[in-house]
Amino acid sequence: MVPSTFRTIFKPILERNQINYASEIILFGSCFSENIGKKLDYFKFKTASNPYGILFNPLAIENAIKECLENKRYTKNELTFDQGFWHSLNHHSDFSDIDSDSVLNKINTRITKTHVGLKTVSHLIITFGTSWIYELKESKKPVANCHKIPQIKFNKRLLSVNEIEESIRTIKKCVLNRNPEATIIFTVSPVRHIKDGMTENMRSKAHLLSAIHNSTDEKSNYFPSYEIMMDDLRDYRFYKEDMIHPNKTAIEYIWERFCYSWVSKEMNEIQKEIDKIQKGLSHKPFNPNSTNHKNFLSELESKINKLKDNHGIAF
Repeated sequence: MVPSTFRTIFKPILERNQINYASEIILFGSCFSENIGKKLDYFKFKTASNPYGILFNPLAIENAIKECLENKRYTKNELTFDQGFWHSLNHHSDFSDIDSDSVLNKINTRITKTHVGLKTVSHLIITFGTSWIYELKESKKPVANCHKIPQIKFNKRLLSVNEIEESIRTIKKCVLNRNPEATIIFTVSPVRHIKDGMTENMRSKAHLLSAIHNSTDEKSNYFPSYEIMMDDLRDYRFYKEDMIHPNKTAIEYIWERFCYSWVSKEMNEIQKEIDKIQKGLSHKPFNPNSTNHKNFLSELESKINKLKDNHGIAF
């Protein structure tokens, strides 16, 4: 018998402690974390995304969270100079610059802001991308980003499931000691790291999945973004041209599944109103000086003020 549907639909569960417009959300992790962060920001949730830039492996994310909790201050001797740029090996290249003071200012400003935010964060979303890490040969210290520094200076290795579990335990302990009310959501990025090799990528994802599922409890949760991409969407038409990253359609679908699990359904109407306003704000008028356009802008301003007065939502 021919099946009526030609795909398997993954329906995540409804979670407790869902997100609403009073929630404070911080995201750490891979480029998929950036995608979810942009969606949350678009719908005007209180969101701070990737204060260290895009991070891929659990040890880099653990280090970033601990340093933010400690309100660490970076100094010049902690930076690396290579090919005309100053870098932090703990940060994404977005922080790199030809001026060391600029690098330090960007880093320390984001740490201070995140230090304050972690005290009251309601939802901490952490996306692991890979179990593969690079360690400096000289110090054996793991890095978050090699910044195209010659590979000869690094050793590459795969984190064990036990090492990742220990990292997760450390993250939870540090965050919850400071903020016992925080809800921590772990997810695995659906982006495939095939530069490591096909088999190596699968081993990497398997270690992440095993470690997270061995470590979840009443204060930490798992959102199946990886499974939605691999088993529900399961088709190259949901990838960008590189056949590695989810495309806009896939991101939108996974976002809808995330909302089903984690965003209170009472927020649906507010999100719809915000979507209308966002589309209105991005509208390019044929005649900016026309009466119709001025009336349109006045109506938008009225809707924005209503959302601010009723729900504390700022544009």
